[in-house]
Amino acid sequence: MTRTALSARDNRTAVDKAMALLNAFGEQATTGVGVSELARRADLSKSTAFRLLASLQNNDAVERAGNAYRLGRMIQDLGTTQESDLHARLRDALTPYLVNLYELTRQTVHLAVLQGTDVVYLNKLYGQLTVRSPSRIGGRAPSYCTAVGKILLAYDPSAASRAMDEEMHAWTANTITDPDLLARELAMVQRNNLAFDREEILMGLNCVAAPVFSTSGQVVAALSVSGPVGKFDPESQMNVLRRVCYEASRAASAVSAAVSRGM
Repeated sequence: MTRTALSARDNRTAVDKAMALLNAFGEQATTGVGVSELARRADLSKSTAFRLLASLQNNDAVERAGNAYRLGRMIQDLGTTQESDLHARLRDALTPYLVNLYELTRQTVHLAVLQGTDVVYLNKLYGQLTVRSPSRIGGRAPSYCTAVGKILLAYDPSAASRAMDEEMHAWTANTITDPDLLARELAMVQRNNLAFDREEILMGLNCVAAPVFSTSGQVVAALSVSGPVGKFDPESQMNVLRRVCYEASRAASAVSAAVSRGM
């Protein structure tokens, strides 16, 4: 039976169809899905799916980047998972170092951890230079196109493999979407202990990130400095970022040791 025939018999309400679209994102809710694939999964015509997505976008239920859609801020806020004990302790222990990083750079700074193949921002301080950014405290972002995400993937081969097995959407013309290119970039990240986002998740935004280690050598978090292209040079912040992350690693090691002992 053709899709046209199915659509002619579709007695679902507009709300039912919108819910079918939202459910169609599945595990790609944060990485994004194309409209044709969403229409197929929701058993809708492409024109109907496109019209409903436009309405959902107007209400912040979905957001668009290029030809892909992902769940928007409103839906992500509803679905925010409860913070783990380790992440809560890391946030509390590492926020003073995030403050130090802000005071030394006066730029927008982030503290992030890995959850699945996404990054979760545990904290963020806004810099003096105004910059549009998709990051927010408690929010998620794809790891492959963020500086903090690349740092965390570089030291987690299993997560990196899963990220490269998933479809990587081009949020901008600079986004790395080829698994081989990403693998080479992650190898370089691990060699240098630095990662860059050069307008890969949002045009006009540059970012540099470095790892925070535990005593076992595991990367448990990442700190980053970001700013607007043309006004912010990420290379200029490499040394101060490395120094703060080195200091933060001692605090992270204490947290990891306490959690492992059940304290």
